[in-house]
Amino acid sequence: MRAAGDFRDDAPMDSFREGDAVWVEQPDGSARAAVYVGEAEASWFGGGPGVYVMYPDTRSGEEVAAMRVVPREDGEGATS
Repeated sequence: MRAAGDFRDDAPMDSFREGDAVWVEQPDGSARAAVYVGEAEASWFGGGPGVYVMYPDTRSGEEVAAMRVVPREDGEGATS
């Protein structure tokens, strides 16, 4: 597991490939296990880059800010 301060100092988004295991930082500081799906299209309204992720535990997905996504080692589970 990673300490909360470790989340923003990892690899750039171009190192992710579809299907990679990732952590998604949650608003409360916890991390949720996810699978990287791909980059989101840029918005006309600005904002930072986004990516699409899928959560295996609920089989749902969402677009999240790229800076909230970090690599996860295979076999690591979700933290609470």
